[in-house]
Amino acid sequence: MATNALGVKAGARQLVKELTATFAPREFIAILGRNGSGKTLTLHTLAGLRPAAAGSVTLDGEPLAALPRRRIARRIGVLLQDLEESFTTTALESVLIGRHPHLAPWQWEGREDERIARAALLQMDLSDFADRRTDTLSGGEQRRVAIAGLLAQEPEVYLVDEPTNHLDPHHQLAVLALLRDLALRGASIIASLHDPTLAARFADRVLLLFGDGSWRLGPAAEILSGQSLSELYSTPIMELAASGRRVFASV
Repeated sequence: MATNALGVKAGARQLVKELTATFAPREFIAILGRNGSGKTLTLHTLAGLRPAAAGSVTLDGEPLAALPRRRIARRIGVLLQDLEESFTTTALESVLIGRHPHLAPWQWEGREDERIARAALLQMDLSDFADRRTDTLSGGEQRRVAIAGLLAQEPEVYLVDEPTNHLDPHHQLAVLALLRDLALRGASIIASLHDPTLAARFADRVLLLFGDGSWRLGPAAEILSGQSLSELYSTPIMELAASGRRVFASV
């Protein structure tokens, strides 16, 4: 996936201007920025869920806007920031929705689809939840079911908006470690995050969005610093060292 002079707007506000970047396989890219800086809208634009204000998004050199939605859905998986269930299902039925891009019209899920869905639930530590109704799950459990659905889709590019929403620290680390592993196995991961410490721990590169059109993209080890994050969040941020890792905290 790549962008060429991509522009993202919210009304008259220019959130991202002339973003030119390549998002390669085997790479985890974290997007950081203040609330309203364009993280979610950028992910939606990369997914083809909204038109670009300028420039283009391409997938294997082809304009995303020209590709059929089913073909896109087989290649790109999207995890929205907040999910609203319009109807109640079991956890397994919810995860099986991720298999739909791989089915022919009016085709029902088969045994292989169910196997993949159950394996995804197992990866999310939810194997005992397959028959649980989604309206009986906690917010964190529902989030993990949604991630399991994304895993069952088996895309090549994962666009994940705040994947750690509603998760406790244990499951935050587990989910990000899983995304890191998917990248190591060939996927392209692009995730918006709120916590720069987690970005420093798991991401290869970081895209900083300043909300005024400007942006900065580069290796996490170079881009993330107390100075750059203080500028990004408009509040003093200090960098600490703990257990061999970099930790960022507001002062």
